[in-house]
Amino acid sequence: MKKTSSSGGRPRGRPREFDRDEALARALEVFWRHGYEGASIASLTGAMGITAPSLYTAFHSKEALFQEAVAHYQAEYGAWANLVLDGPRIHEALAQVLQGAARHFTARAHPAGCMVSTSVLACSEENRSVAEHVAQLRTKSLGLFQARFERAIAEGELPPTADAAALARFYGAIIQGMSVQARDGASEQELLGIVALALAPLQVSGSSNVATAPLSGPSL
Repeated sequence: MKKTSSSGGRPRGRPREFDRDEALARALEVFWRHGYEGASIASLTGAMGITAPSLYTAFHSKEALFQEAVAHYQAEYGAWANLVLDGPRIHEALAQVLQGAARHFTARAHPAGCMVSTSVLACSEENRSVAEHVAQLRTKSLGLFQARFERAIAEGELPPTADAAALARFYGAIIQGMSVQARDGASEQELLGIVALALAPLQVSGSSNVATAPLSGPSL
């Protein structure tokens, strides 16, 4: 017969069980709120309700936990943007992405801003691999924007002189800037004001479906 602890239940030596998905969601919020380096093991385990040995057993390292938290963030909060961006009209697609970002970045149900944009903007050399991982995710997002602008040019929504790469970086900068401003306390309405200005160059003219501005790199 197995011996049990005096608290009545678990066999001695057995690690405390916990809901891994719930623990990951709580770790995500700590990283989102404090950034990678600002999130200590103590703050992570406190939020997750587990011990440090349990954290390392389940997630192997702080860096691995962070990468898994970022993947969870993208699946939970970012997947919709890729679907919307793939919409049939470039102006409407961008409007939905940017307006959705304004709502998401300022929602009170979670920390402000975008976790991918702000969690690792600067770090020590020992955490360089973490910064590179997040930078690669941002670069991938720019690639999705560029591909969508290239499609808009091919389909005649944007003029052939439009610079898809420059447009991708421009709107990527808008989104990252909105994230930082949200962290600084900007409201949804204030961010929507930025969105309106950012979308103005893409307003279509009549039934031609071609943007009124040339949208080349220098014009932005």
